[in-house]
Amino acid sequence: MGTVITGKTPPTTNKNYYGDYAVFIKPTDISESCKFTYETEEMYSKVAAEKYSSSLIPKGAICVPCIGTIGTKMTMSHCACFTNQSINSIVCNDKYDNEYVYYLIKNFLPDLKSYNKGTASGREYVSKSSFESIELQAEQDIDIQRKIGQILSRYDALIENYQRQIKLLEEAAQRLYKEWFVDLRFPGHQSTPIINNLPQGWQKKKLGEIIAYEIGGGWGFDDNSNKDTVPAYVIRGTDMEGLQNGSFSGLPFRYHLESNFKSRKLEPCDIIFEVSGGSKTEGVAKTFLIQDSLLNQFNAPVICASFCKLIRLKCPETAYFVYDTLKYWRASGVTTQYDKRSASSIVNYRWKDFLVQQEILIPNDNVLSQYLDSSKQIHSRMSNLAIQIRNLSEARDRLLPKLMSAEIEV
Repeated sequence: MGTVITGKTPPTTNKNYYGDYAVFIKPTDISESCKFTYETEEMYSKVAAEKYSSSLIPKGAICVPCIGTIGTKMTMSHCACFTNQSINSIVCNDKYDNEYVYYLIKNFLPDLKSYNKGTASGREYVSKSSFESIELQAEQDIDIQRKIGQILSRYDALIENYQRQIKLLEEAAQRLYKEWFVDLRFPGHQSTPIINNLPQGWQKKKLGEIIAYEIGGGWGFDDNSNKDTVPAYVIRGTDMEGLQNGSFSGLPFRYHLESNFKSRKLEPCDIIFEVSGGSKTEGVAKTFLIQDSLLNQFNAPVICASFCKLIRLKCPETAYFVYDTLKYWRASGVTTQYDKRSASSIVNYRWKDFLVQQEILIPNDNVLSQYLDSSKQIHSRMSNLAIQIRNLSEARDRLLPKLMSAEIEV
């Protein structure tokens, strides 16, 4: 179908190879819920781009991770860019439409695991030669290829549009929080007296004072051989961003002892806070707010994973305010002072210190009520967009194999 190009990672010890000249995609940058990868952790410098010019891939190349965790992720290059050595990229020849090939590979992707030869360290691995030798049943009429690619691309274009709207709404929520509670430009701020460095009627409390209940998450069992278990989905720290962006698939479905499950079942207005398991670059303190609309998407209860905390507030109706506060703290670096690293470079959170030491600014009832009205509207819109993304994703995924097998003609 074309040429396969394997990427390269310049030596990380040479800082001259990294800069802001060219996009550099690694598997950790790729999201299962996005067709394109617009944001990457690192970029090539001009020096690296010139040195590794033979591994440059053009816009529209199909990029498939083949080392590490395989069979779950892929992306399409939105511009000419580079990838690391874990990714094989297909640059289509003139007989194949790249949109069609992207969806052909997406339909095949779970089967990539059958080509895994593994490495001595136990990592999944599909060599370049094995990848090139994979045989797929492909439509040969390029006009039909283009039609199939166009049909499926419309779904992903809508999904991308909604994901962009969610990102804008998230930014709006953070701007609103900063304006009101950091810059103190809340409604009526001009006429509100400042007493002891606080607006009149406002107060500071330790975070632990406003929490009614917190408990670590659970993991459960693979099967229900124990008759006293309850089935539930598990939200991990790595799932939080995907859930916000409409990716409801991939959550582990596990069985939990009823005695453990009762105290961990997630309810509306609960907040999930990640306290362990982050990588060296990702850190911890990711946060997710549970809403009715999310829970209604699942046919079973939901809990959070064991590396997270379930936070239940004394006043659940203030959840949107507390959630926005936690999000702002992470984005602005407030939470990093509670990070600690183990010998294995896993980040853990000094949770008890966080509860006892970190103060949260509580506005008066009038300002809080106004803020909650605004914040709830923003987050409800985000949640509704996420549900639309899920519906579009499911419709696309149902249509995909039928188009590829010619069960549906175009």
